[in-house]
Amino acid sequence: MYSPTDKEKFISLLEGNKALLYKVANSYCRNAEDRKDLVQEIILQLWRSFEKYDDQYKLSTWMYRIALNVAISFYRKQRIRREADAPITESMVFIADEPAGEELESNLNLLRQFIDELKELDKALMILYLEESSYKEIAEILGITETNVASKINRIKEKLKQKFKNINQ
Repeated sequence: MYSPTDKEKFISLLEGNKALLYKVANSYCRNAEDRKDLVQEIILQLWRSFEKYDDQYKLSTWMYRIALNVAISFYRKQRIRREADAPITESMVFIADEPAGEELESNLNLLRQFIDELKELDKALMILYLEESSYKEIAEILGITETNVASKINRIKEKLKQKFKNINQ
Protein backbone atom coordinates (compact mmCIF):
# COMPACT_ATOMS: atom_id res chain seq x y z
CA MET A 1 0.00 0.00 0.00
CA TYR A 2 1.12 3.53 -0.67
CA SER A 3 1.99 5.94 2.13
CA PRO A 4 1.23 9.67 2.12
CA THR A 5 4.93 10.22 1.39
CA ASP A 6 4.66 8.02 -1.72
CA LYS A 7 1.70 10.05 -2.90
CA GLU A 8 3.65 13.28 -2.44
CA LYS A 9 6.65 11.85 -4.32
CA PHE A 10 4.38 10.72 -7.14
CA ILE A 11 2.68 14.11 -7.45
CA SER A 12 6.08 15.79 -7.44
CA LEU A 13 7.26 13.36 -10.13
CA LEU A 14 4.25 14.23 -12.29
CA GLU A 15 4.72 17.95 -11.84
CA GLY A 16 8.39 17.74 -12.77
CA ASN A 17 7.76 15.62 -15.85
CA LYS A 18 4.38 16.67 -17.19
CA ALA A 19 5.99 17.95 -20.40
CA LEU A 20 7.08 14.38 -21.14
CA LEU A 21 3.51 13.12 -20.70
CA TYR A 22 2.02 15.81 -22.93
CA LYS A 23 4.71 15.32 -25.58
CA VAL A 24 3.84 11.64 -25.87
CA ALA A 25 0.10 12.35 -25.82
CA ASN A 26 0.42 15.06 -28.47
CA SER A 27 2.38 12.70 -30.68
CA TYR A 28 -0.29 10.00 -30.59
CA CYS A 29 -3.53 12.02 -30.44
CA ARG A 30 -4.69 14.97 -32.51
CA ASN A 31 -8.04 15.34 -30.74
CA ALA A 32 -7.89 17.34 -27.46
CA GLU A 33 -10.31 15.03 -25.66
CA ASP A 34 -8.33 11.96 -26.71
CA ARG A 35 -5.13 13.61 -25.44
CA LYS A 36 -6.74 14.23 -22.05
CA ASP A 37 -7.90 10.61 -21.88
CA LEU A 38 -4.45 9.37 -22.86
CA VAL A 39 -2.68 11.53 -20.26
CA GLN A 40 -5.07 10.21 -17.59
CA GLU A 41 -4.42 6.64 -18.68
CA ILE A 42 -0.64 7.22 -18.59
CA ILE A 43 -0.87 8.73 -15.09
CA LEU A 44 -2.96 5.78 -13.92
CA GLN A 45 -0.41 3.29 -15.26
CA LEU A 46 2.47 5.27 -13.75
CA TRP A 47 0.71 5.19 -10.37
CA ARG A 48 0.10 1.44 -10.63
CA SER A 49 3.78 0.88 -11.47
CA PHE A 50 5.25 3.44 -9.08
CA GLU A 51 5.81 0.91 -6.32
CA LYS A 52 7.79 -1.28 -8.72
CA TYR A 53 10.08 1.48 -10.01
CA ASP A 54 13.70 0.26 -10.10
CA ASP A 55 16.00 3.19 -9.33
CA GLN A 56 18.83 1.64 -11.33
CA TYR A 57 17.08 3.26 -14.32
CA LYS A 58 16.62 6.96 -14.86
CA LEU A 59 13.18 8.13 -13.83
CA SER A 60 12.57 9.70 -17.24
CA THR A 61 13.46 6.40 -18.95
CA TRP A 62 10.94 4.55 -16.78
CA MET A 63 8.28 7.19 -17.43
CA TYR A 64 8.90 7.24 -21.19
CA ARG A 65 8.66 3.48 -21.38
CA ILE A 66 5.31 3.39 -19.59
CA ALA A 67 3.97 6.44 -21.43
CA LEU A 68 4.92 5.07 -24.84
CA ASN A 69 3.50 1.62 -24.11
CA VAL A 70 0.22 3.13 -22.93
CA ALA A 71 0.12 5.51 -25.90
CA ILE A 72 0.71 2.73 -28.41
CA SER A 73 -2.08 0.63 -26.90
CA PHE A 74 -4.40 3.64 -26.73
CA TYR A 75 -3.58 4.59 -30.32
CA ARG A 76 -4.32 1.08 -31.58
CA LYS A 77 -7.68 0.97 -29.79
CA GLN A 78 -8.66 4.43 -31.04
CA ARG A 79 -7.56 3.69 -34.61
CA ILE A 80 -9.54 0.46 -34.78
CA ARG A 81 -12.60 2.15 -33.31
CA ARG A 82 -12.44 5.10 -35.70
CA GLU A 83 -11.51 3.24 -38.87
CA ALA A 84 -14.81 1.43 -38.84
CA ASP A 85 -16.97 4.51 -39.23
CA ALA A 86 -14.79 7.58 -39.79
CA PRO A 87 -15.31 9.50 -43.04
CA ILE A 88 -12.30 11.13 -44.67
CA THR A 89 -12.03 14.71 -43.47
CA GLU A 90 -10.13 17.69 -44.78
CA SER A 91 -7.68 17.51 -41.87
CA MET A 92 -6.59 14.04 -43.01
CA VAL A 93 -5.54 15.32 -46.41
CA PHE A 94 -2.44 17.46 -46.87
CA ILE A 95 -3.19 20.57 -48.91
CA ALA A 96 -0.13 21.75 -50.85
CA ASP A 97 -1.33 25.31 -51.59
CA GLU A 98 0.52 26.97 -48.71
CA PRO A 99 2.24 30.34 -48.99
CA ALA A 100 5.93 30.07 -49.98
CA GLY A 101 7.06 32.12 -46.94
CA GLU A 102 5.92 29.36 -44.61
CA GLU A 103 8.11 26.63 -46.13
CA LEU A 104 9.78 25.69 -42.83
CA GLU A 105 6.46 25.36 -41.03
CA SER A 106 5.11 23.38 -43.95
CA ASN A 107 8.08 21.01 -43.80
CA LEU A 108 7.58 20.56 -40.05
CA ASN A 109 3.92 19.78 -40.61
CA LEU A 110 4.89 17.28 -43.30
CA LEU A 111 7.43 15.69 -40.98
CA ARG A 112 4.76 15.35 -38.27
CA GLN A 113 2.39 13.83 -40.83
CA PHE A 114 5.02 11.36 -42.05
CA ILE A 115 5.93 10.39 -38.47
CA ASP A 116 2.22 9.88 -37.70
CA GLU A 117 2.09 7.38 -40.56
CA LEU A 118 4.90 5.24 -39.12
CA LYS A 119 4.32 1.98 -37.25
CA GLU A 120 3.96 2.41 -33.49
CA LEU A 121 7.51 1.34 -32.57
CA ASP A 122 9.06 3.46 -35.33
CA LYS A 123 6.97 6.43 -34.24
CA ALA A 124 8.10 6.04 -30.63
CA LEU A 125 11.69 5.71 -31.84
CA MET A 126 11.49 8.96 -33.82
CA ILE A 127 9.87 10.85 -30.94
CA LEU A 128 12.76 9.86 -28.69
CA TYR A 129 15.33 10.55 -31.42
CA LEU A 130 13.92 14.03 -32.02
CA GLU A 131 14.04 14.56 -28.26
CA GLU A 132 17.78 14.00 -28.63
CA SER A 133 17.73 10.93 -26.40
CA SER A 134 20.87 8.83 -26.67
CA TYR A 135 20.73 5.48 -28.44
CA LYS A 136 21.33 3.85 -25.07
CA GLU A 137 18.33 5.64 -23.51
CA ILE A 138 16.14 4.80 -26.50
CA ALA A 139 17.21 1.15 -26.28
CA GLU A 140 16.36 1.02 -22.57
CA ILE A 141 12.99 2.69 -23.05
CA LEU A 142 11.91 0.55 -25.99
CA GLY A 143 13.54 -2.69 -24.87
CA ILE A 144 15.68 -3.17 -27.99
CA THR A 145 19.44 -3.13 -28.54
CA GLU A 146 21.42 0.02 -29.31
CA THR A 147 22.45 -1.50 -32.64
CA ASN A 148 18.80 -2.08 -33.48
CA VAL A 149 18.04 1.54 -32.53
CA ALA A 150 20.76 2.82 -34.88
CA SER A 151 19.62 0.58 -37.75
CA LYS A 152 15.96 1.49 -37.36
CA ILE A 153 16.67 5.22 -37.11
CA ASN A 154 18.77 5.12 -40.27
CA ARG A 155 16.06 3.22 -42.14
CA ILE A 156 13.35 5.61 -40.94
CA LYS A 157 15.42 8.65 -41.87
CA GLU A 158 15.90 7.24 -45.37
CA LYS A 159 12.19 6.55 -45.64
CA LEU A 160 11.38 10.12 -44.54
CA LYS A 161 13.93 11.61 -46.97
CA GLN A 162 12.33 9.64 -49.79
CA LYS A 163 8.87 10.92 -48.85
CA PHE A 164 10.13 14.52 -48.90
CA LYS A 165 11.84 13.85 -52.22
CA ASN A 166 8.62 12.47 -53.71
CA ILE A 167 6.67 15.54 -52.57
CA ASN A 168 9.20 17.96 -54.02
CA GLN A 169 9.31 16.33 -57.47
